[in-house]
Amino acid sequence: MNLNQITLPVKDMDEATAFYRLLGFVQIVDTPHYARFECPDGEASFSLALEEGEYHNGAVIYFEDDDLDARVQELEARGIAFDQAPTAQPYLWREAVLHDPSGNRIKLYHAGSNRLHPPWRVERRG
Repeated sequence: MNLNQITLPVKDMDEATAFYRLLGFVQIVDTPHYARFECPDGEASFSLALEEGEYHNGAVIYFEDDDLDARVQELEARGIAFDQAPTAQPYLWREAVLHDPSGNRIKLYHAGSNRLHPPWRVERRG
């Protein structure tokens, strides 16, 4: 199995799609209630679904970039505000934090080989 799709709830589809295009994603589906994007690297995609009622999304979506600091500087130059600048984490990832216009938490990060092979890796099956 391979995780390839996640859908985030949004309050305003036009505002949300403009935000994700500004981040550099390519919009491939555009309807009033649903939009899908492909990531510029790899084969992954994600989507947005219009949520008309109140909601709280506790999920965090992560997008990895090999040159995190340059990407954050580029996005800040485009007007994207970050809650946290790129910061080294104790779990060996470097992360920057921001929120989309609907309040969904996003982390841009770089983990390299530590994403799948941290020093404390275990393999349990069955």
